[in-house]
Amino acid sequence: MNATVLADALTRLRRAHGQLGAVVNMIENGDECERVLIQLAAVSKALDRAGFKIISTGMRQCQAARERGEQPPLSEEQLEKLFLALS
Repeated sequence: MNATVLADALTRLRRAHGQLGAVVNMIENGDECERVLIQLAAVSKALDRAGFKIISTGMRQCQAARERGEQPPLSEEQLEKLFLALS
């Protein structure tokens, strides 16, 4: 995995990391349930989007390898399994 290619996913993961820390602090400080759950949902969505970004990047890399006549780093079955693991 190339960090430059996955810059968007890294940004999302860093944001989710900060949001998760905030959720932990909210719970430790006895914040309202509704506010905690709203923030937790935002973290979950950010993680999902980062995961889908990584999968789509992998799919593009595999397709480019096939077009160059090279063996792709992952088979279609492996990509499908990883994609389904996110759902």
